[in-house]
Amino acid sequence: MALQSESCYTRMGTRMGIEMEVENRTDVVLIGAGIMSATLGTLLKQLAPDWSIQVFERLDSIGEESSNEWNNAGTGHSALCELNYTVERPDGSLDISKAVHVNEQFLVSRQFWSYLTRQGIIENPRDFIVPVPHMSFVQGEQNVAFLQKRFSILSEHPLFQGMEYSDDPHKLAEWIPLMMKDRTIDKPIAATRIESGTDVNFGALTRLLFTHLKDRGVSVQCGKQVDDLQRNRDGYWELKVRDTKSGTVERHQARFVFIGAGGWSLHLLQRSGIEEGKGIGGFPVSGLFMVCENPEVVRQHHAKVYGKAAVGAPPMSVPHLDTRVINQREYLLFGPFAGFSPKFLKAGSMWDLLKSVKPHNIVTLLAAGFKNAALTWYLIKQVMLTKQQRMNELHQFVPTAQSDDWKLVVAGQRVQVIQNTAAGKGILQFGTEVVSSADGSVAALLGASPGASVAVSIMMEVIEKCFPEQLPAWESKIKEMIPSYGLTLGEHPDMMRSIQETTAEALNLVYSGRAAGL
Repeated sequence: MALQSESCYTRMGTRMGIEMEVENRTDVVLIGAGIMSATLGTLLKQLAPDWSIQVFERLDSIGEESSNEWNNAGTGHSALCELNYTVERPDGSLDISKAVHVNEQFLVSRQFWSYLTRQGIIENPRDFIVPVPHMSFVQGEQNVAFLQKRFSILSEHPLFQGMEYSDDPHKLAEWIPLMMKDRTIDKPIAATRIESGTDVNFGALTRLLFTHLKDRGVSVQCGKQVDDLQRNRDGYWELKVRDTKSGTVERHQARFVFIGAGGWSLHLLQRSGIEEGKGIGGFPVSGLFMVCENPEVVRQHHAKVYGKAAVGAPPMSVPHLDTRVINQREYLLFGPFAGFSPKFLKAGSMWDLLKSVKPHNIVTLLAAGFKNAALTWYLIKQVMLTKQQRMNELHQFVPTAQSDDWKLVVAGQRVQVIQNTAAGKGILQFGTEVVSSADGSVAALLGASPGASVAVSIMMEVIEKCFPEQLPAWESKIKEMIPSYGLTLGEHPDMMRSIQETTAEALNLVYSGRAAGL
């Protein structure tokens, strides 16, 4: 889609004595001030510095929904510890393709963040990213056999060099002393560990990027909710933007609109009327974490340790015990425990789910409900859990955990995409989806994990889909920001190792390849 910057104009009037309309033309509008909009805005300002950009956020400050540091696990998702990214086939072989893909995507994010650091846009990367080992921990003979197989395959791949495996309780006590203290070992246990893992404060990163965008002249308006958008005959999108406090309505127009508003994106995608958005539904899932801030407990654990999800649980509910670094202070988080709310945002409406049901997606939603009865029952049981029952689950990770040291916090709200695929109707998707119009004038982001960790790859997908005419002129700049652009890193091991090392140096992280002798 071709964009040419135009001067802004305004037209003011009064509707029913209370609505003030202001029409304002801009090149790009970003809906939602989270990590996705922050990333796309930063990329576009590097590629097309003369383009005008406006951002509308319904809350009173940026990065307060899914991107907020207390609303996600902060894992730099790179498949180093997430067991659900490696799937065992019926014949017993292991499919690692998703793990490889996610790892490569996270390296794309690291490249872009390193570029921003070298440019001085990010002054201190420790403000948002710190090294924290990533581990997988399993119990039981069958799970140990799976983990050993996973380790043997992944550790041979260039992207996972430096991964260690142990089923020796003494070695595990060195790696995870809090988890091994007073543990009754009545069945096989094992873990993998890799030091190059990270903890990422996506809220802090979002704020850093928007500070830069404001300095570059981007208009970021909070307390402004986009209620509707329609395509005009001249090709512009007209947005109805309401001030959440005064109720004043403004009319804004843009050549390109990105809908990165978390769960609210589905509503706006439906209101856009584009054909590509029809037949898509959403299923909201909330999350809860148990948090420990007792320094005597926190100092005994330094890792993100992922286990295996319970039978019937969604992948986003894989239990994990995480070191989190927020505002230079360490915490421990355990969870997530799934919950249910019909809201599509943490600060959303109880009517969100019902309002998302349309004639074009009702069959899809009904098919999903029929196919996911086990998931529904799982969510019901999770909602009914008492604190003692949650403590019992925590004791599987931390046998010595004391109830007084742990409090429950409500994390972010996620909306899982439901759509028809080649596999059938009403398929519940657990990844991140980009839906864009055929002409590339509007794009919406739907879904959840790995989400923020791979934001740069996802936003590059938006750029490729929506700005194909500009790509040839932008390619050299893109490769300056992301040297691996256009390549599959697994097929270029020398470049991959170089990127791992240089980004680790730029971001003050750990390069595991050095420990592996590479």
